[in-house]
Amino acid sequence: MNPRSGSSIIALAAATAMTSGQAAAQQDTAPAHPQTSPTSAPSPGAADSTGSSLFQGEGLIVLDYQVIPVPQQPSIDLMGFHILNKVADGLYVGVGVNAPVRKGEYGGFMAFDVGATVQRRIWGRLFANAGLALGGGGGGKSNAQSIELSGTGGLFKAYAGLGVEFDGFSVGANATHVKFTHAAIDHAQLNLFVQAPFSYTVGPFARFGERLSAADAEAAFTNSSANVLTLGLDNFRQIEPQGSNKSTIRVADLQFAHYLSDTTYWYASLGVGYRGLPLYNHFIGGVGYRFDVAPRISLQAQVGLGSGGYAPEQIDTGAGMLVYPKVSAEYAITKAFGLALTAGYLLAPDGSSKNYTFGAALNYHLQSQRQGTGAGGTPDGAVFRGYRFSLLQQTETSVRVRDLGRSNINMLSAQLDTMVSDHFYIPIRAGVAYTAYLGYPGYGELLVGVGMQTKYNRGDRFQFFGQLLGGANVHGLIVTPGIGVNYTLSDRLALHASTGKTMATSSDNGNFSSTYLGLGLTYRFSAPSW
Repeated sequence: MNPRSGSSIIALAAATAMTSGQAAAQQDTAPAHPQTSPTSAPSPGAADSTGSSLFQGEGLIVLDYQVIPVPQQPSIDLMGFHILNKVADGLYVGVGVNAPVRKGEYGGFMAFDVGATVQRRIWGRLFANAGLALGGGGGGKSNAQSIELSGTGGLFKAYAGLGVEFDGFSVGANATHVKFTHAAIDHAQLNLFVQAPFSYTVGPFARFGERLSAADAEAAFTNSSANVLTLGLDNFRQIEPQGSNKSTIRVADLQFAHYLSDTTYWYASLGVGYRGLPLYNHFIGGVGYRFDVAPRISLQAQVGLGSGGYAPEQIDTGAGMLVYPKVSAEYAITKAFGLALTAGYLLAPDGSSKNYTFGAALNYHLQSQRQGTGAGGTPDGAVFRGYRFSLLQQTETSVRVRDLGRSNINMLSAQLDTMVSDHFYIPIRAGVAYTAYLGYPGYGELLVGVGMQTKYNRGDRFQFFGQLLGGANVHGLIVTPGIGVNYTLSDRLALHASTGKTMATSSDNGNFSSTYLGLGLTYRFSAPSW
């Protein structure tokens, strides 16, 4: 993003993990190796003997592309990646990220949205769709251009069009209006899209921690695929930088990988700078290959294509397109967790930016190799793992920077909670502002931490929690303690309310502090694991 205008993803990788329907693997000492082969036969000691509590969900992965004219500026082209979950017949809701690739000098511009789509078949393979999305973001070559392009950072998008279904995917075109509040980007144009359906298996949230019956385990793991969530810390060492920033850029990276076979996978990742160039950002998608060299050791190679940067004046990524080949070596600590060392080479074909990258990562295998099976191969000890996914309106109040009071920051945020036990969970939260911060668009936060909670009981309406998160905003490293409550509406839905403090970890980061208030809706579910 341009100076003071970095933005962070609205839990895109987190939402991807939710809709995949695959859960955390049981933490034992067996190594983690992705597999896709089915299992069969009952597991000794499986506790559930009641009817099946599993249900199937559906969704869409959507790629779209559009070129938006900008008055007195080169056009900006935006490539979008969206994950939509089916909530009713023909109705989908989800999240997305939009970034430029080949036109102008908009490297680092990025926007995130939450939206809904209605889709209906009208004749044969032909269907109509229409949708709305809201979000925020920003960026540009300089501070002035960022304000001109994206105003105060609020994003509105409306679209309607036609598509044609083929075997396993659909293509189509929409008439799309994209508008940033008080900004030059405000235009209707053609939007081309490709979408692919997916399905997943989940169970009631109230059953997290319980054992699956043999029949449920058989149904859940037959023809299922491995998924891996990775949290990495990378260092981008710039090679002969042409921009004004010459520093090594420290980046936190969140990646989701879905295996297509035992060895190959596709992935999507978001990187956000926390030092050297706070809230530098990029979004990368691509393919990878995994090779096991020992029971606990594996090597991976992946290549990705995406968009990112900050402001071309500071780091020259040109139009924004990035190419990123990367390798890693992983050591499996347990079936669920592995530590990896990484190295790569990140370059911008339309700019001068070239970087050697190196770092370390923690791999969280949401589903891993089917080991520990009973007679015949059914997973032994298969259980439900619990998750919460929350979409929030978050307001930062009492904002102070260098001991001076500032205006409130309004954000759309998302949080994914992974249940570790009845009383502990791991939260990942991200958000992007739709109002200006210090006069510039695109303020964002990306955080991860640990939480404590009261035990969930079906008869209790209230579940209280406290959490401590750390991450980054435009000032660099921040820490965010908070408390809150979930008010039960049903087994799947709850109202979320939370409050806490956000503070820069060092006065060198601008002495930032604020009080946040969060209100929203939480979707709760469990997923089969072992």
